[in-house]
Amino acid sequence: LYQKAYSAETLAGTLSPGWAKKLGLSEKVAIAVGAFDAHMGAVGAGISTGSLVKIVGTSTCDIMIHPHQETLKDIPGVCGIVNGSVMNGYYGIEAGQSGVGDIFLWFINRLVPDSYGKTQDEKFRTLEKAAKKLKAGESGLLALDWNNGNRTILVDVRLTGLLLGQTLHTSPEEIYRALIEATGFGALVIIDRIEEYGVKVREVVNCGGLAVKNSLMMQIYADITGRPMKISRSEQTPALGAGIFAAVAAGKKSGGYESIDDAKKAMTGTGKVYEPQKENHEAYKKLYKLYCQLHDGFGTKHWSGGMFNVMKDLLELRDEVLKSK
Repeated sequence: LYQKAYSAETLAGTLSPGWAKKLGLSEKVAIAVGAFDAHMGAVGAGISTGSLVKIVGTSTCDIMIHPHQETLKDIPGVCGIVNGSVMNGYYGIEAGQSGVGDIFLWFINRLVPDSYGKTQDEKFRTLEKAAKKLKAGESGLLALDWNNGNRTILVDVRLTGLLLGQTLHTSPEEIYRALIEATGFGALVIIDRIEEYGVKVREVVNCGGLAVKNSLMMQIYADITGRPMKISRSEQTPALGAGIFAAVAAGKKSGGYESIDDAKKAMTGTGKVYEPQKENHEAYKKLYKLYCQLHDGFGTKHWSGGMFNVMKDLLELRDEVLKSK
């Protein structure tokens, strides 16, 4: 390993003659120091103090920044707190969920019958259309999103997924929606833990494949968290973030920018926003309480509560929702 680390907006050099010829570009093109894809994705999504950027795909990375001159407490279960890791002058705060899109793919590929479609995409479209017709709490299902372990806040790769409440009448779209909801509850656990230790989440900006493609998921996330889910204007935020760092490395005289903040203002932004729906949020508050009961009961060894109420409460909520339809 090198003995010295450099921040990503540092000029590493310029394009080599060989690559300049191959790409048809000038040898004066600035090459910036590299960084993690998720960190560049956060910058490409316009991260700022108080912004939680969710890079949502097969897994999810949650990124925040905090001014390095301000006090930052240790946040239990959040392992990725490093000064300068995302942007120079800030602590990078990185959390995440080790399975999100991969959970949906597992369900589609292993358990959804071919009557829902002949291809993976057809099955996704059929399930999303059917799941959108369901109301929060209607299925009586509750899942834990640990099919690939738990990264934050339990930090335990040996935890596994769970689906509670299925009956002989449970449908694939109900399970699909319950799995999406489970990842939404897991996302809220992370937000709650970060805020519990003094870092205020002012806004949530989503980027990555699922943020763009899965409108049902983004609406459910808004309803669960009670927060607007903003979608990054760019569909390729890691590439855009790399471009931002390179523009700063090049400098203003070469057509770039003097600072990362200047580059972000010019090059980033948000587009579609999913607003929370009050009725769904109220139902999800009840489900989240039950999710936390399962989370602590199966995920922590110091929990000493009971679980007798969970199935009964799920059924009670289901009956309430069905009566209101």
